[in-house]
Amino acid sequence: MESDEVREQLALVQRAEAAPYIDYPPTPWWYSPAVGAWVAAMIGAVSWWRSDTALSLAIVTALIALEGIFLAWMRRRHGALPMPGRGTPPREIAAAWRGYAIAVPVVVLVVALSWWLAGAPVAAGVAFVLVTAGLTVYERRYAAAAAKVRSRLT
Repeated sequence: MESDEVREQLALVQRAEAAPYIDYPPTPWWYSPAVGAWVAAMIGAVSWWRSDTALSLAIVTALIALEGIFLAWMRRRHGALPMPGRGTPPREIAAAWRGYAIAVPVVVLVVALSWWLAGAPVAAGVAFVLVTAGLTVYERRYAAAAAKVRSRLT
């Protein structure tokens, strides 16, 4: 009898620990393209630095402010906003985070290489496509991982 109670308490603790990672509303459809556009705009703004420093600085400042507003909205919407590299997620979520951590430097390298070889406009386009596609894949993998965690803990 006591072991059943202990098992139930342990399961309750595990569900509570996993809750911030699995109990959240789905990311809006526009999230991935919006982030891709934000990165592309940041590349464009930085590339104008030498030709029009004031405009470049104004655009970068506006983009950073927009990012802050977006993150505040996401925190309010999600309640707890787990970020890759923070906390101790369930193993399924940790695997999705590892994939993200591997993909980000690859995307940065490809965008930097395209900027060096073809210029900022091409790099902005490459960044938009890679960031949008990469986040779409990550969101799907995260949702599948969260579903596995929910299934395992019920």
